[in-house]
Amino acid sequence: MARYITVTLDQRGVSCLAKLLDDEAPRTCAAVWDALPQSGQVYHGKYARNEVYHLVDAFAAQEPGKENTTVTPIPGDLCYFAFDSDDLGNPAYGYSADVPVRAEQPVVAKRITDLAVFYGRNNLLINGDQGWVPGNVFGTVVQGLEEFAQACHSIWMDGARGETLTFSRAELR
Repeated sequence: MARYITVTLDQRGVSCLAKLLDDEAPRTCAAVWDALPQSGQVYHGKYARNEVYHLVDAFAAQEPGKENTTVTPIPGDLCYFAFDSDDLGNPAYGYSADVPVRAEQPVVAKRITDLAVFYGRNNLLINGDQGWVPGNVFGTVVQGLEEFAQACHSIWMDGARGETLTFSRAELR
């Protein structure tokens, strides 16, 4: 039976519905599903292009590893990334002290999970410090992408401050 999640920009009051890709990314889907809900400060991608995401403390008991990876996500893709704080510690990224990534942390790496939604075309997952950054595609938006994309574009143009991105289990009726 298919499983669905809701992705919400809380302050803007906009949600979309996504189907989990259990057949293509079973380990990633299980890790995400078991950890829902997940919510955090939203960020708009600098490098990837048409992406919104949040960073939270790692929640998987065991990282799912690479499965169903891409470096060219398409509109509606939901991606999972696992990082160490060292991967994201460059001050140029602009993360504030209230996210789980801090440049002043000691060399001991902290695991970070990035859950992302891609809302437009021509995305490329490359980072000037890290090179290619493949993500696990674990879901696809099946409803509400157009309105969600408009809200994501607003984050790009109007700012993300104070906005949260929430992934939660969908309650289908």
